[in-house]
Amino acid sequence: MLSGGSRALQHLSDYHHHHASIGLGFCGAKIVQLSSFFLRPSQAKASGNCSYKLRHRMISSSGFHYRTSGETPILHNCFSQREDDLELPADGSSPVSGGIVALGKFDALHVGHRELAIQASRIGTPYLLSFVGMAEVFGWEPSRAPIVAKCDRKRVLTSWDSYCGNKAPVEYEIEFASVRHLTPREFVEKLSKELRVCGVVAGENYRFGYKASGDASELVRLCEEYGIGAYIITSVMDKKQDSEKRDSADSKDRGQVSSTRVRQALAAGDMSYVSELLGRAHRLILQVDNTGDMQSERRISVPRSSVLNLPPGNGVYKACLVLADDEPSVPCRVVVDSSYIHVETEELLLCNSDLAQEFLSVEFG
Repeated sequence: MLSGGSRALQHLSDYHHHHASIGLGFCGAKIVQLSSFFLRPSQAKASGNCSYKLRHRMISSSGFHYRTSGETPILHNCFSQREDDLELPADGSSPVSGGIVALGKFDALHVGHRELAIQASRIGTPYLLSFVGMAEVFGWEPSRAPIVAKCDRKRVLTSWDSYCGNKAPVEYEIEFASVRHLTPREFVEKLSKELRVCGVVAGENYRFGYKASGDASELVRLCEEYGIGAYIITSVMDKKQDSEKRDSADSKDRGQVSSTRVRQALAAGDMSYVSELLGRAHRLILQVDNTGDMQSERRISVPRSSVLNLPPGNGVYKACLVLADDEPSVPCRVVVDSSYIHVETEELLLCNSDLAQEFLSVEFG
């Protein structure tokens, strides 16, 4: 059970004085509105980069639903691990100029991240500000696979369209090395003067600036100084009553939905829990070598080195779907071991010639 995430706070001082529990409850396949709330933009100074003024707006959290079981999953083209870059405006201005930017680490694109995008979309044009190259900077192991394949991120963000008032967020990437040493003030100055954003949305536990020295309250203060609207929302909490999954070595984990929890659930092979955290079925992208991976017309074995994102822990997974380009989805069973991902189906899968596109997608039920 997940809850929280729908209350937005303008000033942290207001937050400390008002403790009413306002949020979303995740119930079955529908988000149920528990209460509505106001977004209060900071008293922004006149700013030439905003074509409109941010005003008090009533926010409602009802009316959003998960994908119905009748919808057909679609596999987007994964020939390239990089999506097309956000097009630069003809006048050379920032691609996110005048937009509302959600701030965070968007590894999993989970329900907490989606909530940031929802709130951004209610204020203006929503964007996710993502940092690339963090692994190289921090020396993370090259084997650390992303939760969402690079080529699959656009599909996930597009699936948020109905949650975001038919305004699916666009991801804008910045090299982490270029902002790593910025102080909190310098980072907000970059948002204002270089990126020319009109507002930012962040979670209450958001940290930023060199060595994470800035917190949400400082973000609000600096944004007000630079004429940017700042919106702080409460975390979407994980209410799952399983102590083993609630325990975390991460000191920053206060029970909120996080990418760490998604990774832990994947490692445990708890795909129902993974789906709850993500708000969708986990999708694994496999790069297929049609000269060797196709063992039969009903079985494909793909080495882990050819998997583009994080698979679940070793085990047997039933009620899965395999997708290939525009082909209809095929029910399958997936066996994960230490060396391979084996995809097995009762139906004829695909002949070698059909695997010319080289990529398959497996969605876990």
